[in-house]
This record gives sequence, structure tokens and C-alpha cells, in this order.
Amino acid sequence: MPDGSVVVALSLPRPGAAGQRVRFLVHAANRARALTRLRNLGLRAVYLRGNTEPPTPDEVSAVLHHPDGLVWRSATPRETDFWRPVGALLRSPAAG
Repeated sequence: MPDGSVVVALSLPRPGAAGQRVRFLVHAANRARALTRLRNLGLRAVYLRGNTEPPTPDEVSAVLHHPDGLVWRSATPRETDFWRPVGALLRSPAAG
């Protein structure tokens, strides 16, 4: 980002739903802080290895316009899937 911050995109197993994956977008000052934000939510085994699935311009726009700077949706989205705040995932791990 022009201000030095980063947008990190990760596809991870969905908490509480075996076999499902979700895509997280995190806006943070740097990669380490982005990972810390996810780990603080209980996603302890999160690591960045390379940049195999970088965020698309639409994803960057979605996370930059969200007040928390942390959103998620299904890793295989349908047309009706929207980016959601991470609190929705943690409150209802099997929904969605």
C-alpha cells in the first residue's frame, strides 16, 4: 500500500467446520501484525509461506473499506457471498 501498510490474504480451514475453507483478508501495518491479528482471534497455527494467493484488487478494496480491516468469506465463493466481519465467523462457526 502507498502508506506502507499491507493487505494479507489467506485461505484457512474454517473454525468449527471440518472440510470447509475460508479466505481471510487482513489490513495491517506489516505482515507480522496481520498474522498477530489472526492469532489473537484463536487461529494459532497461521503462517505465511510465500505469496501463492495474493489479494485481488477487489479484495484489497473490500478490506480497506471495512472499519475493522479484517474480513472473511468462503474460499469458494458463490455470487451471493459477501465479505463479512470476522466476528460473524467466530460467533457462528458452522453457519454460512
